[in-house]
Amino acid sequence: MMTERRYLIYDVFTDVALSGNPLAVVLDAEGLDTERMQVIAGEFNLSETVFVLPPENPLHTARLRIFTPKLELPFAGHPTVGTAIALAEDPGRLAGDDGTLIMLEEKVGDVRCVVSQGEGASFAEFDLPRLSQSLEFDVPQEMIAAALGLGPHEIGFENHRPALRSAGVPYVTVPVATLAAAGKARLDQKLWSAFAPTIDGVPADAYVYCRETVNHDCHFHARMFAPKSGIPEDPATGSAAAAFSGAVVAFDAPPDGPHVVWIEQGIEMGRPSRIRLEMEIAGGVAVSARIGGHAVKVAEGRLSID
Repeated sequence: MMTERRYLIYDVFTDVALSGNPLAVVLDAEGLDTERMQVIAGEFNLSETVFVLPPENPLHTARLRIFTPKLELPFAGHPTVGTAIALAEDPGRLAGDDGTLIMLEEKVGDVRCVVSQGEGASFAEFDLPRLSQSLEFDVPQEMIAAALGLGPHEIGFENHRPALRSAGVPYVTVPVATLAAAGKARLDQKLWSAFAPTIDGVPADAYVYCRETVNHDCHFHARMFAPKSGIPEDPATGSAAAAFSGAVVAFDAPPDGPHVVWIEQGIEMGRPSRIRLEMEIAGGVAVSARIGGHAVKVAEGRLSID
């Protein structure tokens, strides 16, 4: 007997349909094992597919499992934002008005989200379950440049230098000198794999960024390449923005107090996205950080699977 499971498709980190980063949200995923979830994620073939399960803590909203087309992730930003909004907007699922608090259980830990529903697209933000950490990384700039199809002189700007960082998912954050350099970056997986580590089963993917932007109200322009995860390029990557927060603190040394940083991504793909990174700085370090963005529903349906 076939079991029908409802699913939703949301475009995340955008308030305009058919832009941002598409996300599949499979509701009521009880009874699916890991292998089946991975196959379904491959069927959707989006950057990530989320499976919504009952929470282990009855006071929480839901437990999530997050899959790329090739592997499971302990944490991801656009699935967190998109699923929080999907659950808040799903009729009869939650009680609450504007400012709905949602607690999601992910493998990285519990993630606190707040969803604001007003006119237009809903907005969600979540507290980082882990603050960005710098990991040991000593790779010649020439190797990184070659793996991205760039010249060594195009790597770095001001005092920004490549680093390995993680806020639950590892990334090599690579500053490049100009918007033009970011635009022509092409990742060679064989060259990249020669130096980029895999940490707890998750490969450290390439997060390329520059200070120059397309949109005047954004602070950084970014691209993310993750072919080992089945994602040649990602339109918007919240977990990478979370890791990148450490680069902002380390290299820009923002003064104590609250800071808001807007990051544009996906422009080269024709899927423009906007990610809001908020940080609270005290004593020269980040003591808290949040990732936020809009999401809009573009489709819904049912999976007919056993």
